[in-house]
Amino acid sequence: EGNSTTTNLQQGLVKAWGNSNAAGTSVYNSFNVTSLTDNDTGQQFFNITNVYSAAAMGGGTAQTSVGNEFIASSNTTSQVRIYAFDGSSYQDQSVTWNMCGDLA
Repeated sequence: EGNSTTTNLQQGLVKAWGNSNAAGTSVYNSFNVTSLTDNDTGQQFFNITNVYSAAAMGGGTAQTSVGNEFIASSNTTSQVRIYAFDGSSYQDQSVTWNMCGDLA
């Protein structure tokens, strides 16, 4: 900071990321995210600003002692879908995710 160094957005750098509450109603912090949709219990859809061809990774805070799975899917170029599953059902949990890749 404070000098002439610049960063070029290139393949592999984080293109978008987000963090939300368990209810899927508030985005605490994000980059390249326009909005959040609480699709259903344990299913949060982040709408992203720019279009990417990328892979997303996610995780969350478990409220149960059961092992949890967090599936971050970018099967559309304008949305990241987060699914929190506790082994038997979807569960609302706060989530954090990031997306790396190329502009589509």
